[in-house]
Amino acid sequence: MTAPALEELFTLRVEVGDPVDLGPAPDGHRRMVPILGGTLEGPGGLAGQVLPGGADHQVLTPGFALLDAQYVVETAAGERLSVHNRGVRSGSRQDVAALARGEVVDPERVYFRCTPRLSSAAPGWAWVCGRVFVATAHRHPHRVDVQVFTVL
Repeated sequence: MTAPALEELFTLRVEVGDPVDLGPAPDGHRRMVPILGGTLEGPGGLAGQVLPGGADHQVLTPGFALLDAQYVVETAAGERLSVHNRGVRSGSRQDVAALARGEVVDPERVYFRCTPRLSSAAPGWAWVCGRVFVATAHRHPHRVDVQVFTVL
C-alpha cells in the first residue's frame, strides 16, 4: 500500500465572535466560540459563504486545545454542506495561552490540524458523505482559516 494523496477541496475563512467562557472542568478549561459567518473559496471558481449560527466547543489545556466545531456552508449556487470539524491546536504553553487570549501567534509555531466531516443533501455534493477529509488551519484574532483537502 502507498500513502494516500491529498487534493485541495476548498478554503474556509470562518469569522468568530468572542469566546463564551464555561470555566474549568476536570478535563480542561471549556469555552464556546460563536461562528458568525465567513467565506468559502475553492478551485475552479468555487465560492460561497459560512452561514452564521455555528459554534466551536473547545477544551483548553496548558499545551493544546481540543476543538469541536459545527456549522453550515453554502455555495454560490445555493447548495448547503454540513461541517463537523474536530481538531487539535498545540504549541508552547506561551503560544497556546496567547491564542486563547485572542493574540496573534506566528502559525509556524502552532500545530493546527483538523478532520472535517462533511455531508450534503445537494446532488452535486452527495459524494462528500463517502470521503475522508483533513485540514490545516490558522487562528487569527477574529477568524480561523481552514484549508480542507480530500484524502484520495
